[in-house]
This record gives sequence, C-alpha cells and structure tokens, in this order.
Amino acid sequence: MPRVKLFGLAATALALTGCSLAPPYAPPQVTVPPAYKEMGPWTPASPADAAPRGPWWTVYGDETLTGLEQKIETGNPDLALALARYDEARASLAQARASLVPELDVGGSATANRQSANRPLRVGGPSYYQDDTVGATISYEFDLWGRVRNMVAAGKANAQASAADVASVRLSLEAQVADAYLNLRGLDAQAALLDQATGAYAKALDLTQVLHTGGAVAGLDVGRAKTQLQSTQALRTDVGAQRALYEHAIAALVGEPASVFSIAPDAKLPPTPRTPVSAPSDLLQRRPDIAAAERRAAAANAQIGVARAALYPTLTLDATGGFQTAGAGNLLSAANSWWTLGPSIAMALFDGGRRKAVVRASRDQFDEASATYKSTVLTAFQQVEDNLALCNRLAGESRQQAAAVQAAQQTEALALVQYRMGAVTYLDVVTAQTVDLDAQRTELSIETRRLLASVDLVRALGGGWNPTIAPVAPAS
Repeated sequence: MPRVKLFGLAATALALTGCSLAPPYAPPQVTVPPAYKEMGPWTPASPADAAPRGPWWTVYGDETLTGLEQKIETGNPDLALALARYDEARASLAQARASLVPELDVGGSATANRQSANRPLRVGGPSYYQDDTVGATISYEFDLWGRVRNMVAAGKANAQASAADVASVRLSLEAQVADAYLNLRGLDAQAALLDQATGAYAKALDLTQVLHTGGAVAGLDVGRAKTQLQSTQALRTDVGAQRALYEHAIAALVGEPASVFSIAPDAKLPPTPRTPVSAPSDLLQRRPDIAAAERRAAAANAQIGVARAALYPTLTLDATGGFQTAGAGNLLSAANSWWTLGPSIAMALFDGGRRKAVVRASRDQFDEASATYKSTVLTAFQQVEDNLALCNRLAGESRQQAAAVQAAQQTEALALVQYRMGAVTYLDVVTAQTVDLDAQRTELSIETRRLLASVDLVRALGGGWNPTIAPVAPAS
C-alpha cells in the first residue's frame, strides 16, 4: 500500500509539472509608422545589392579607419567588460538549468568515537567504537508550478539581453571611433586649407611691403596684411590643438596609450556614403538596445511565474542510501546497507504577506521593463528621423555652400587685381580674403558634419546592412 501511495503521488506531481504560473508573454506593443518621414536622395528606401554586407565602416573606403575599427575587438576595455557580463549571464543560465535535473551527492567518513559514560539516557554500548560510512543522496524537486522552468526562461532572456548589450557596446565604440576619426580628418582638411591660405597671405604681405617701399600704398595696408597673416596662423595652431585631442580619444578607444599613438595627417575627406534605409519595422529587429530591452521584458514576465510559485507547496523526492559499519568486517556488504526513500512537501502558512508583496513587485518590474522597451523604441525612431533630416538637409546645404565658395574665390581674385592696379584699398582685399577663407572652412565643416551624420544614422539603424542579422527569438 505505501508503494501505491508513493507512485500515485509521483504521478500527480508529474502531471502538475506542466503548469506555469507566468502570464503568457508577448512583446510590449508599440505603434510602428508605415514609413520614415525624412526621406531624400541621400537615403534610398531600401538596401541596394551593392551595399556593404560586412563591417559598416567600409563604406568610407578608408584603410586607416578600417584598421582602427578592427583594434576595438581586442583592445577596448569597455567591450571586454560587456563580454564578461555576457559570460556571467550565461553562467547564471547554466545554474538555473541545473535545477531541472536531480542532484546527486556522495560522501563517506571514517571516524573513531568515544561516548561519555555519563551521557543522559545512555543504555549500555561500548565507550569506544569505530564508525565507517559511505553513501549517496539523490534529491529532485518536482517543478509543480513552473518555478524552475520560469527561472530558466528568465535566465535565457537575460543572457540574450546581455548578448545584445555586447552588440550595443560594440556598435557604440565603432561609431565613437568613426566620429573621432572623421572629425580628425576634417581638421586635417582645415589645416591644409589654412596652410594654403597662410602661404597666400604671406605673398600678399610681401607685395604690400614692396608697394609700401615704393610709396604706392600706406603703412596701414602693411598692418592689415600682417594682421590677416597672423590671425590665420593662430587659427592653424588652434586646429592642431583640436586634432591632438581627437587623436588621444582614438588611442583610448582602441586600447593604446595616447603617448605612443599617432595618426598621419591626411587632408582628403572620404566621400559621403548614401545610406540605405529599410522599413521602419526592421528597426525593432536590428537595434541591439531594442532587442536587449525586449528580452529584459521577457525575463521580467518569467519572474512573475517564479514569484507566484512561491505561494504554493514545494514537493521534493529524496533518496539516501549507503553502507555503515562499526569498523569490523566488509563495509560493502548487504548486512551493512541502509537506505531511505520518500517525498517531502512544504508550504508557508503565514509570512505576513511577504510572498504576495514579491508577486506585486515582480509585476511592477515587468511594467517597468515594458515602459523601458517602449521608450527605447520611440527614442530609436527619433534618432533615425533626426539623422535622416541631417543627411538630407546637409546635402542641399553643401551644394549651396559650394556655390558660395566659388563666388568668394572670384571676388578675392578680382580684389587682388584691382589692388595691384590701385583701384581699391587693401581693406577690400582683406575683406575678400576673409570671406573666401570663411566660406571654404564652412564648406569643409559641412562635409565633416555630413560624414558624422552618416555615422550617427548607422548607429541609429543598429549597424550596417548585413542580411544575416536576425531578430532575437523569444525564450521558449
């Protein structure tokens, strides 16, 4: 009869192991627009077949940038930290999964013992005896209410979120390197322009001094020419200082000391790429921070099931057995064997509402994770639209500024010709030179901003255009 009861209890427990007290999970709902609002000639509506399928920074065609990006994987400590957290999340998942199978423990002891002659209630027996024991214990908790399975589901979702965090950190670091590098190249172009202007202003100063020596112009013109030259030299020095800061920032990002790191100047800016932009719904699948937020919502949902399971009884089946002897004869004999087998059940009758409070807190944590997910999605769409607007508006601004540069150069050339002929004062030349230099510097600044906007758009879209990138599957 006891065996019948035991088997009946085990059958009932196995039937209950299919239960789960976690609410059915679905990703939090967010309204997805049918199309991006800020579209234009620099942002095609869908990826082209010729678009880069590997590292996204190759669209700039700069080998130095490619080399710097590749150093992030092994040199950056922030990425190493994110990878360590991912490994920690995987270890926690393995720990949760271990509860799905029985635990087996073995042990043994060999002790010499002496009983007190005055021990209370002692009835005979030797004062000295040997106690040799070897045994094993098997323990298994029936997952009646899905507590263990929900712990595994939460661990799996957290591990997936941690993996998405690694991708997010990697993308952020890649974009930071690209930002700093393109800013540095923009400053190289500014430095080359200022060097060219310095040479032209030095020749203009020489011309003015010759004319002044011959009595053709006043000393005021010489002073203006010197001021123009020295102001341009000061701008060149400031550009050099800014470049040094970006170079130091790149060194830290790639994991090298700034004192031994350098990048050779290159005044040529890379061309601004045309950025393919896919459907808005793809944004939910490819951005790693969105994937991480969704997985954390799934983990919080599973934790509700873990908290609710604590309100119900726990059923554990324990089996213990081994051999024990007082030191005489063969330890591993049938006469020395012993065992115990049977289930145990436990349930809290009163805890002051602690477990119910934990359930309420777990539901609040799910609401918090859902709100974080929705906020992350809305922020992502804002960032895409912001950078689409920049890419498209800056393209038009670049064309307008190029026309302004052409007009300023013509004005400067005409002013110099008229100055040599004595038709205008040197103030007109200085004004024309200043306008021309400012127009060219503005043009370089716009081109640099276009490059930076393209990097920010890549970051907002979640990376390059690799068709193998798939959304993170929900935990089963």
